[in-house]
Amino acid sequence: MNTATPTASPTRASDSMQPALIVNQLHKSFRAGARRIQALHDISFQVRHGVITGLVGPDAAGKTTLMRLAAGLLAPEAGSITILGRDATQQSLEVQASIGYMPQRFGLYEDLTVQENLDLYADLQGVPKAARAARYAELMHMAGLAPFTQRLAGKLSGGMKQKLGLACALIRQPQLLLLDEPTVGVDPLSRRELWAIVYRLVREQGTSVLLSTAYLDEAERCDDVVLLHEGRLLAQGTPAALREPMRGRTFRLNSGQRDKRAALSELSRAPGVLDGLIQGEHIRLVMQEGTTASAATLLPDVADASIEAVPPRFEDSFIALLLDRGAAHHHAAAPAAAPAPAQQRPAVIEVHDLQCRFGDFYAVNHISFSVLQGEVFGLLGANGAGKSTTFRMLCGLLPPSGGTLRVAGADLRHAAAAARARIGYMSQRFSLYGNLSVAENLRFFSSIYGVSSREDGDRIQWALREFELEAMADFVSGDLSLGYKQRLALACALMHEPHILFLDEPTSGVDPLARREFWARINALAQQGVTVMVTTHFMEEAEYCDRLAIMASGEILTLGTPGEIKAQARSAALPDPTMEDAFVALIEARERRGATP
Repeated sequence: MNTATPTASPTRASDSMQPALIVNQLHKSFRAGARRIQALHDISFQVRHGVITGLVGPDAAGKTTLMRLAAGLLAPEAGSITILGRDATQQSLEVQASIGYMPQRFGLYEDLTVQENLDLYADLQGVPKAARAARYAELMHMAGLAPFTQRLAGKLSGGMKQKLGLACALIRQPQLLLLDEPTVGVDPLSRRELWAIVYRLVREQGTSVLLSTAYLDEAERCDDVVLLHEGRLLAQGTPAALREPMRGRTFRLNSGQRDKRAALSELSRAPGVLDGLIQGEHIRLVMQEGTTASAATLLPDVADASIEAVPPRFEDSFIALLLDRGAAHHHAAAPAAAPAPAQQRPAVIEVHDLQCRFGDFYAVNHISFSVLQGEVFGLLGANGAGKSTTFRMLCGLLPPSGGTLRVAGADLRHAAAAARARIGYMSQRFSLYGNLSVAENLRFFSSIYGVSSREDGDRIQWALREFELEAMADFVSGDLSLGYKQRLALACALMHEPHILFLDEPTSGVDPLARREFWARINALAQQGVTVMVTTHFMEEAEYCDRLAIMASGEILTLGTPGEIKAQARSAALPDPTMEDAFVALIEARERRGATP
């Protein structure tokens, strides 16, 4: 398995070739009840042959609409899309015969085997039977699924499902491949494997790729990037060209003795600071154009604070462009007081020798850890590592097969109801009632959490105001964008003011601005003493945690602070490893140990 991350995608295209895709003055709107939503407004850009073009933008930017228009599944109201010299509207059948398209929720049939899914898509795409065996073998080797052709698709891990979906989209070799957020919800190792497949298609077969993504580190891997915001084209260029205007505006600050969450809250209001986020032991800052940064100015009452310039990233320019266009940027409320030192805080989650067994299979196998009051504790792991199963046991939703676990002072094996009254839970998938309005969902969860009728109205008004949902109170929640669904889900989990908050992959697929808003709220809750446990596949989010446990096959591989875990991957060849580097190194080391006779 080759998981090395290429620094740039190889290309075979000539700049003189006709573009693979031409978007010209494109308009598209939709009606939602009495409202008309302008999904795309006067969009024009081109996608070159034989390269990977990234399509990036926040929620409701128009990325999926553009993908569906390019695939000939929607018709524009004005303008045109030309695919490989053909009009995507007037010649949709010819276009669909020459492209591969993988939507966000690829339609695998989970009660069919891997082989049966391949056969079905080969039938749908009219692939001659004589050509199938060789194509199947090539795709299964490329996706690493050759040993699993007889396994039901529903029994595959999330990453394996995504790779099977990509293989089905490639049954008939496409000239242009459209990938709509193909790596959402998969672990970093699977993301690297998916990217290796995409690079191989470009390098060996000259495939042109248009790929939308919510992960801005993935945009860095593209040859060209198209930025959308509110249905309009914001910018287009290479990642390097888009980073360049940010040079001299990005810094890494050490807050010294000041708690980093309290420091970030203070810095977010400091003059000249455009953006800030926690990165392990440091705070990364983006300054407004023309401003200077010094620790003495930004944190004047912290004597041991220090700051240094760092190279800009693509994400810095993305955030700066959005904020310059007036995008909302939530700032966390300033904490009332600094948190007590760790040694003075009690453990509110205690897990010892915890097990969960399904027949002979151990989903969770003898794990132990504790979480302190006001701590943000992260559980990381590949798909199927046991993170969600652990969460369900800690929330009292799934009985353990062995071991002990205490949450909020209650033994969950005997007094689960007492603990659940102090717990808030935000599940991995949007689990609210999509046919109810925003206000109706808040009222329902307020009721089931036991909020008194006297306080019910005040809590609903608090949630609508705090999460900026007042204008959407009567909207059907199923029609909200992903970012607003996330706000509503978190608001519902907090209706009864829980002492402990469980967040199971809460930001999967959410854009960077929405993630910043989410973590600003979580940091504020932690400062107020709320204990937070979170699972995530987004490695930069792991940097927000005080401590992390990385799981694989139901076991804990390592536990420590972000800095301690990254240090385990440090080497002469990798002197400054990222959290993703550390994660992949740990998982691959375990796989090598498992493969050793």
